[in-house]
Amino acid sequence: MKPWLNTALASALALSLCGVALADPVGEVSTTFKLLSPNDKIVVDVFDDPDVDGVACYLSHAKTGGYKGALGLAEDTSDASVACRQVGTIGFKNKIPLQEEVFNARSSFLFKRVRVVRMVDAKRNTLVYLVYSDKIIDGSPKNSVTAVPVPAGLVIPVK
Repeated sequence: MKPWLNTALASALALSLCGVALADPVGEVSTTFKLLSPNDKIVVDVFDDPDVDGVACYLSHAKTGGYKGALGLAEDTSDASVACRQVGTIGFKNKIPLQEEVFNARSSFLFKRVRVVRMVDAKRNTLVYLVYSDKIIDGSPKNSVTAVPVPAGLVIPVK
């Protein structure tokens, strides 16, 4: 894929995010060859939790190629995975809710989104991150979950 097209797609992704974390592209692999249009692929992006310092989440998700994919009209499959890790000293900017969406991105022209929700397991002092996809009418049961334990001396400040 042309570098300018990668930049344009990354910009479109950033513009589609409203009030949640922004993702940076990490890499991609092609899964289906298309002769005259973009290949289907798996894309890996990373975003920092907007309310928790020191936590980054790596999100892999399917991107449909072909002419519809190139024009932004294709509907991506609901296949996605998330892995969140401590990448620095964990700190909280404010009190956080027990459950909150921290990332979302468009995965079809109008109606489908990939979402990442952070949940607090206060009993185990752990942050749990769930990725899933939804549609206006129906979503998908496909999901992935990961957890980041918070150091024992630091209590998660819950709203």
